[in-house]
Amino acid sequence: MRRSITAVAVTVLTLVGCLGWLAPVAAASLPKELAPLGFLLGGWDGGGSGTPGQGSGGTSFATGLQDRVIVRTNFAMMAATDKTPASRHDDLMIIYVDDQRVVRADYYDNEGHVIRYRVTSSGPGRVAFFSEPLADGSVYRLTYESAAGGVVKGSFSVAPAEKPDAFTPYLTWDMRRADRPR
Repeated sequence: MRRSITAVAVTVLTLVGCLGWLAPVAAASLPKELAPLGFLLGGWDGGGSGTPGQGSGGTSFATGLQDRVIVRTNFAMMAATDKTPASRHDDLMIIYVDDQRVVRADYYDNEGHVIRYRVTSSGPGRVAFFSEPLADGSVYRLTYESAAGGVVKGSFSVAPAEKPDAFTPYLTWDMRRADRPR
């Protein structure tokens, strides 16, 4: 369980970008259900910390399929600690509207993890991804929130099966727009 959480969290912390040079796309071109995620479009660099340690990375959010989906690519470089070697984590997330008009996201990483999320927005510049319960009943929450100075704050939290609404922070990070191609 801890290894899975670490892998997913590293993924989330990451914040990546082989597409980091893309300019943000206007949210107006997105379906209304995806529009709340428009503030994330473009390339980002960032870093943060949490249970797995310190890391840095990049992410990009780009539209695809004629603006019908948002594709997030992400990587994180984790520094070596006295217990673990330095490592790199890569992931991909596809955010889309299902046939019930609900925003969903499917997450895949280089370690073989697959997570299905339901996506909600509680206001401008705020989105949250809630996982379907895992085999052990625990739930993940990934959040992004706009902050002052063009920063977006991210967090990844875990709730145990016995308290599915009691999220404990696992990772937090800040990301800023990338200003160059990678």
